[in-house]
Amino acid sequence: MQQVYIYDALRTPFGRLGGGLAGVRPDDLAATVIQQLIKRHPDLDTAQIDDVVFGNANGAGEENRNVARMATLLAGLPPSIPGVTVNRLCGSSLDAAFHGSYSIGAGDNNLVITGGTESMSRAPYVVPKPERAYPAGNSQMASTTLGWRLVNPNMPKEWTVSLGEATEQLVEKYGVSRERQDQYAALSHQRAHAAWQAGHYDDLVVPIDDVARDETIRPETNINTLSGLRTVFRKDKGTVTAGNASSMNDGAGVVLMGSQAAADLLGADPLVRVVSRGAAANEPQYFGEAPVPASNLALQRAGITWDQVGAIELNEAFAAQVIVNLDSWGIDLEDQRVNAWGGAIALGHPLGASGSRVLGTLARRLKAENRRWGLAALCVGVGQGVAMVVENEDAE
Repeated sequence: MQQVYIYDALRTPFGRLGGGLAGVRPDDLAATVIQQLIKRHPDLDTAQIDDVVFGNANGAGEENRNVARMATLLAGLPPSIPGVTVNRLCGSSLDAAFHGSYSIGAGDNNLVITGGTESMSRAPYVVPKPERAYPAGNSQMASTTLGWRLVNPNMPKEWTVSLGEATEQLVEKYGVSRERQDQYAALSHQRAHAAWQAGHYDDLVVPIDDVARDETIRPETNINTLSGLRTVFRKDKGTVTAGNASSMNDGAGVVLMGSQAAADLLGADPLVRVVSRGAAANEPQYFGEAPVPASNLALQRAGITWDQVGAIELNEAFAAQVIVNLDSWGIDLEDQRVNAWGGAIALGHPLGASGSRVLGTLARRLKAENRRWGLAALCVGVGQGVAMVVENEDAE
């Protein structure tokens, strides 16, 4: 087996729903970050790229089903470079990195672009196709922006609740208070703003269409402003609000992965080594728990313990989900190892692109903070979790 490395990572800013990136197609978002990635490596003969693997959670619209292939062509790369799109919903672009690392580790490839893209602003409405022409009844449109659609009637009702209602059930199961959720959400915004101000994202984010910064960061957010927001999914005794959950967003990201031999192709040294992966599943309504077994599995395969992990990038679908995960691992909410540069509650969560964000940020953080071991993890709708362990071999 070959060793697998991450050489670079780049993403667009994450635009808010209907915001500055709403006019950009998801395949163009993907093509833009691929083009910008290639510009950063002028020594690279692009014909040496073996594959492009992208994650996408929607696939119902302008992604045109295989957005990896579409973006590769739109980016002007040689038509000889293949592309494949994978879908593990919110974990899609980390799953794309799984696939890239598998092919490199097996010796089939030396250099793979992985990533993800999503435009939740442009996600289409769909209408079920009738069994026969011109039916007499009405047809109902379904939004493909987020969550269940065109649900199979054989699926148990308790599994098909909304993501927000599922999180409320998670809150009940673990006794997570509204105060703790709001406290964590405020911290996410404060850390994201501070990271931008400190220049941590200068080398990670490429402006697009006059959008230069993540649009949903609110530096003025505090626990007092959050406590005044109405609950969304349960009017009585609910805890989940628009303030302590991630938003709907547009964006794309890439992670450049390769073997040790890829260093010569790129004229660059790797950032981190990919060590292990983990995927796990549970009951769909408790999807927020799933990063726990996935991460534990990845750490077990890496042969390390939580005490050795120096940086954690855990996607913040909901503050309650983060709290349940961290409590399970015995990690304090304010632990600086966790999402030190902010998380999805502040930065945004464009579904298929978020895995590339957490993994790329993790690689850069390990270098900037001189830490050895890092973990990237995401919860996934319909009851799944994914995680990856990486190592900064230069850490002292």
